[in-house]
Amino acid sequence: MKRAKNAKNKPETRLIRIKLVLARPPTFALLMNNKVTSISPIRSCEEAIERCKDLGMRVSRQRTAVLELLWSTSEHLCAREIYARLDQAGSDIGYTSVYQNLEALSRHGIIECLDRADARLYGHVNTSHSHITCLDTDEIVDIQIELPPELVAKIEEYTGMTIADYHIDFYGHHKPTAEPLTTRTKRTAPIQIPTASSLSATST
Repeated sequence: MKRAKNAKNKPETRLIRIKLVLARPPTFALLMNNKVTSISPIRSCEEAIERCKDLGMRVSRQRTAVLELLWSTSEHLCAREIYARLDQAGSDIGYTSVYQNLEALSRHGIIECLDRADARLYGHVNTSHSHITCLDTDEIVDIQIELPPELVAKIEEYTGMTIADYHIDFYGHHKPTAEPLTTRTKRTAPIQIPTASSLSATST
């Protein structure tokens, strides 16, 4: 289900927002009640279910269905879209239950939640990662990217903060010759971007 968006006549600008939180691999940051808590990565739906058990969360049929759906795609979906897909698949679950399960899972760091202007979107990748959003289709792709150490050092010097983790949001237009994002929905891990040694920092 595509969220309505008017992207026509928009200039091809490159925007970058950097969000800084305190964490360090192999654990990652989860912001709960304005406090940063370290969490470990989840690599499969089975691990997500086990994490629920470890945290004392009830593993209901509805919660399992939500997790299985999120792990079946790399898309970022809102609660309405998740409910619609589960309903179409014959799952006996109401919208309120879908929403409550999504909120509980994201609150405990088992799935991610992205706040967007038109909706809250959910994805199964719970580790620290960045995103690239297509301005033409509003699709979001998970990517792993490492900034050059020199750039990180400059940011630390400028802000007076010690950076242990970062998330970058990229925005762009889809290249006509590139693989459509819709063909990548079976991916279960973020795209790996070349490491810092192959990147260069530029300033404007």
